[in-house]
Amino acid sequence: MRATARLAAAVTTIAAVTALTACGTLQEASDAANAVADTASAVQVCTEALAQATTVFDTTSPERTVEQAHSAADNLTALAANAADTTVNEAITSLATTLRAVTLDDLVLQPAAWLEDKATRVANLTTACTP
Repeated sequence: MRATARLAAAVTTIAAVTALTACGTLQEASDAANAVADTASAVQVCTEALAQATTVFDTTSPERTVEQAHSAADNLTALAANAADTTVNEAITSLATTLRAVTLDDLVLQPAAWLEDKATRVANLTTACTP
């Protein structure tokens, strides 16, 4: 009887260790899948943000350019809400702020300064999106 009890205890212990090892492996697999999903999400957010950032504005109509910039800012703000990475979120928000703040005077009186500021923000976004 003692041998049977010892054997049962040993089998139970082996089963428990195997189950715990399997749980650990499953958790590692789940963590890896979540990391891949987060990376895919970050890539998608960055791709969409950079597409908005590099939108070609209507150079023949400053009024239309202001409208396009404000629309892009709205889209970027929505994307920033989906960015899990703080650095990416901040870069998108910074670019959205620049686009939202542009005025007709900026484009007519100081277009080079505005374009330089926008280019800096796009460069910052590109850096934030580069792993």
